[in-house]
Amino acid sequence: MPLKPDNCTLVIFGAHSDLAARKLFPSLYELARWGHLPDEYRIIGVGRAPLSHDEFREKVHEKMAALFPENTQNEAAFASFSARLFYVGVDFARKEEYHALHKEIMDGAPGSASSPNLLFYLATSPALAPLIVGNLDHAGLGEKDGLSGSWRKIIVEKPYGSDLQTARELNRVIGNVFHEERIFRIDHYLGKETVQNIMVFRFSNGIFEPLWNRHNIDNVAITIAEEFGIRDRGVFYEEAGLLRDIMQNHALQLLASVAMEPPVNFSADAVRDEKAKLLRSIRPITPHSVNGAVVLGQYEGYRAEKNVAPNSTVETFAAIKFFVDNWRWKDVPFFVKAGKNLAETVTEIVITFKCPPQNYFGTAESCCYTANQVILRIQPEETIAIKFGAKRPGEALITDPVFMKFDYKTSFTEAGVTPYHRLLLDAMTGDQMNFIRQDSVEYSWAIIDAIRVAFGAQIPDFYPVHSWGPESVHGIYG
Repeated sequence: MPLKPDNCTLVIFGAHSDLAARKLFPSLYELARWGHLPDEYRIIGVGRAPLSHDEFREKVHEKMAALFPENTQNEAAFASFSARLFYVGVDFARKEEYHALHKEIMDGAPGSASSPNLLFYLATSPALAPLIVGNLDHAGLGEKDGLSGSWRKIIVEKPYGSDLQTARELNRVIGNVFHEERIFRIDHYLGKETVQNIMVFRFSNGIFEPLWNRHNIDNVAITIAEEFGIRDRGVFYEEAGLLRDIMQNHALQLLASVAMEPPVNFSADAVRDEKAKLLRSIRPITPHSVNGAVVLGQYEGYRAEKNVAPNSTVETFAAIKFFVDNWRWKDVPFFVKAGKNLAETVTEIVITFKCPPQNYFGTAESCCYTANQVILRIQPEETIAIKFGAKRPGEALITDPVFMKFDYKTSFTEAGVTPYHRLLLDAMTGDQMNFIRQDSVEYSWAIIDAIRVAFGAQIPDFYPVHSWGPESVHGIYG
């Protein structure tokens, strides 16, 4: 865990949101109980409902007790945390109401801890981000209004815009109020242990990095599959679709992590430089190449979901064959697949190595069965496995695939922190390693925008619930 952060006030817009209830408040309570939060901190919830401080504290307690009852069993610990919670009711669209927030931040409550350091967390609809940031600036709560020697930062949830143009505008609006080194664009995937371990696995082990190139690797497959549908996110999905929801951020960030060049050092800027260079190197998909490179799908029954149009053509599945046009990866296919209502919930990266130049132990086709692979499983379990061929017991010389497997849960006795534990602390301490920089956001949107233009007015293929997607997906693996 990082060093204890500076004393600060955390302001959470969207304090009644599902994200706040399920991720933010439980993570903050656990960080406080473990002694990782500053000695003096306050948490100010901001929402539209008119509540007193005590009413807000009770609502946080009710939700925590319902979702994570173990967190409320230690009454003294929760009471100590609850005393640091405060609330301000604000209509996000009315700039004059932000003066009440300014007063609460600056004056504090009697006996409460106070600090000039401010961290704003936008746990709201991304569409509200420009409005909230502009109103913070109007109320004198932007970075330029901070005291000398103090800091003001902001955490922004994905999606960062809905295309390249809106992403650039969002970056411009936020950048007018906060400097880039104070902007933390959060993607919780980057806080996962296995994702963080990709660079360690590659760059600290001499048996892997020399092989990590087009001469030895046949293909890379990235899968982000969920066995459930859109649940109650019909309004969001009708506006976004899977390309914007998962491909633009989670999937491309995983691709960048596994394919980036070695950074000059392990600083946030050096690592993010290499990720940005990798994203910029991805070959654009054009109307001429789209049919062999992209399959979009929609699960059967999606149109009957709540708040979904009866004739919707929104995609809930995507399989894309990417190429990275640089020296290391030229002509190595990266197969990226993501979808809702698939056969299982799993996120993994499979690096498949080329077969030996001559196969002594079976037909040429048998190498596909025993080809060496590195399998980085991100969820549900966090594991790293290596697949290789070994002789089957018996007199016949037959090879079978076998696995060597590393499991975080069995290999380490210390429990890993969740992504939100880590990322909240990283933002407080100013470590941007696991957050997305402006240029990477824009490169990612350029990739997705090109796919959407190339796919045009084609209708996504339907696929059965709990399958692995449309039958047409096999066409891009040829």
